[in-house]
Amino acid sequence: MELKVSLLAASCWCISEGMPLRRACGMFVFLGMCLTQLAPACDGGNILVFPVDGSHWINMKVLMEELHAKGHSMTVIRGSNSWYIPEKSPLYTSITIKIGDIFEDFFTDFLKENLRVQREGASLLTSLKMTKNLMYMLTDAHKIWGEAFVSLLEDKILMKQILDSKYDLVLTDPAIAPGVILAKYLKLPLVLNVRWITSGDGQFIMAPSPLSYIPVPGSSLTDQMNFLQRVKNTLFYGVVLFQQKFLFGPIYHAICAKYLDGGCDINSLLQEADIWLFRSDFVFDFPRPTMPNLIYIGGFQCSQAQPLPADVEEFVQSAGEHGVIIMTLGTLVDALPTEVADDIAGVFAKMPQKVIWRHKGSRPSTLGNNTMVVDWMPQKDLLGHPQTKVFIAHGGTNGMQEAIYHGVPVLGIPLFFDQYDNLLRLEVRGAGKILPLAEVNSENFEKSLVEVLNVGSYRENMQRLSRLHRDQPMTPMDQAVFWVEYVMRHKGAPHLRTEAYKMPWYSYYCADVLLVLLITVSLLLLSTYGIFRCLCCRSKGKSKQQKTLSKKTK
Repeated sequence: MELKVSLLAASCWCISEGMPLRRACGMFVFLGMCLTQLAPACDGGNILVFPVDGSHWINMKVLMEELHAKGHSMTVIRGSNSWYIPEKSPLYTSITIKIGDIFEDFFTDFLKENLRVQREGASLLTSLKMTKNLMYMLTDAHKIWGEAFVSLLEDKILMKQILDSKYDLVLTDPAIAPGVILAKYLKLPLVLNVRWITSGDGQFIMAPSPLSYIPVPGSSLTDQMNFLQRVKNTLFYGVVLFQQKFLFGPIYHAICAKYLDGGCDINSLLQEADIWLFRSDFVFDFPRPTMPNLIYIGGFQCSQAQPLPADVEEFVQSAGEHGVIIMTLGTLVDALPTEVADDIAGVFAKMPQKVIWRHKGSRPSTLGNNTMVVDWMPQKDLLGHPQTKVFIAHGGTNGMQEAIYHGVPVLGIPLFFDQYDNLLRLEVRGAGKILPLAEVNSENFEKSLVEVLNVGSYRENMQRLSRLHRDQPMTPMDQAVFWVEYVMRHKGAPHLRTEAYKMPWYSYYCADVLLVLLITVSLLLLSTYGIFRCLCCRSKGKSKQQKTLSKKTK
């Protein structure tokens, strides 16, 4: 763009200096031809997108907006009962497949039951029962998506339409696996917009992951573990393997066996992906081994704050020097239990700050005049506002990355899934504090909120993380777009992909080599022992013969 402007300015200068119009135009055409030779060719690609609903869609949509601005066309495969993915959009055309119920109210009900159990003091049996219910619910969700995907593959007309569209690649979120299988079925390059796979953190199947210092999601551990914590970490990894082997894996394995030549398992398909756009970075996550096709784009959805709506801006400015507290607990849970909401509202009413609270339940009876309750709020723009002092959040990855980007300390109230682990990463860096939901009452909530507000180290540490995150040669979004276009330009990126996943476990861990070496060393030692024993026996034999002869001579 700067070069184009310079060329135009040069042409105008030529005319202003008295150069004849024909000659000036000729020079402009010549310079324009030079520009077209210097500029890299950039043809719009044709991308098939298989997203995941809910908060995952937010991440996919942000990336799609950038790809659309670059001139790429996209087609989105969505469920008929999608919560957030519209059928019609200026960004894409859509293919809608019929899908069953995905338990929209399950998370709210699960949260209420989980809170009741924690507050009453759960027995081990009760905790195991709740974990089992959650696993079975997730298994059912994978089954429903698996059935819907099979109906797509069986629809000959629709599949012909997809084949005739000649897509350049498949872009998918592998938290559910149909998009991964579809890429293999269509023989297309695969790019993953990923944090989670069907069985947890995707890095565990992509890169070496020593359990001695890499915590398993759900373990509530850091990268510094004592012996008992390493035992706990190993047991949690066993649960992950169990889920993949016996709950989620068989659902997709059956689809692979029927529709893909030679069959496969979902882990090998994930490991075949050309590029992993991984929604984390090492400002937020703990250091760990990685692979060349695993591109870290943590915070790629973050951007500079935009002006707030007029009524919200007026409310924020009315806070004066005390500033604003914002609170949201994500998209999966509509409302907190009434007693918890009343305790929180009562504390807010006593604070000198103004509060903006995304709360969709019944209006708390203790709500004060300083609190604005909303169904939706511009979270990124509020986090980037200089008046915002504290972010009260459930610990979702998007919110934590946005808090880091804008340097706002966090008071975390984790609900389920990875949220405690996300908040723990901020707490150990001194940028946030965790308050378990079961411990939320007026006293604890007020004490924790006042601490995060008034102890300066929380804001200082978060702003230090913000500076680290922003200090990059290339923005995470630019990296994401570059690698998507890279895969399209080169029809894949197999040279960045390890072939280790094709090796049997005993070859990967060199168990066969160790066995051969052990046998070889054992044979060598046994041979040496045998030779020395034989020599010793012969020596003893000769000594006895000599003694016998000497006795006979005497």
